[in-house]
Amino acid sequence: MQILLSLLAVAVAYILGSIPFGLLIVCLRTGKDVRKIESGRTGGTNVLRAAGFWAGLFTVVLDVSKGILAVWLAKYILPDFYWVHVLSATSVILGHNYSIFLPEYDENRKFKRLSGGAGGTPALGAAIGLWGLSSLIILLVGVIFFFTLGYASIATLSVPTAAMIIFGIKYMVDPFNNPFEYAAFGLIALLLLGLALRPNFVKLKNGTERVIPISLHHYLKKKKETDQTN
Repeated sequence: MQILLSLLAVAVAYILGSIPFGLLIVCLRTGKDVRKIESGRTGGTNVLRAAGFWAGLFTVVLDVSKGILAVWLAKYILPDFYWVHVLSATSVILGHNYSIFLPEYDENRKFKRLSGGAGGTPALGAAIGLWGLSSLIILLVGVIFFFTLGYASIATLSVPTAAMIIFGIKYMVDPFNNPFEYAAFGLIALLLLGLALRPNFVKLKNGTERVIPISLHHYLKKKKETDQTN
């Protein structure tokens, strides 16, 4: 029975993660397909580019929420099975990045891949589901990277990195009340997000990565260009 419940929790987490809120919001807001805009991802950053700030923010809230819900459901079904909590947290990220609802095909109509986002927001939601107070630190770190450096890829990677450090410290300080499995979640999430962001790493190396328009980096870059022009 516990195996069936575990599989159910993980499967539901994947389905929740697969809901492409960003695609739906952009379609309702502009009538466009966000997969054909800029990075082609369905996450908050690309929705921001496609449909504006509020659409991007709404997408972020919904994507974080599905991460929280997936973990809460796993904890409710099997409260003492920590690996099930972690597998559900991982599964919601996989669903977000490789949505069963977003298959892509080549010119011959052969299946090519499942599309989606990069996983930062459901990873944040999953971390909150594992320990609510983690959001205070993770959000602060992510916001700092997002609005200063202006690279969404770096801000995205800061989420699992911060989660790994937070849960790792909690385990080392009090291993009897803080499961090691939660610390492992941060590492697993970091690997999954790193895999999804491989194209961005190439752009960062080449200096062609997009800079968020509302970031300090973008402001200073434009100011420098203006000063040089004058």
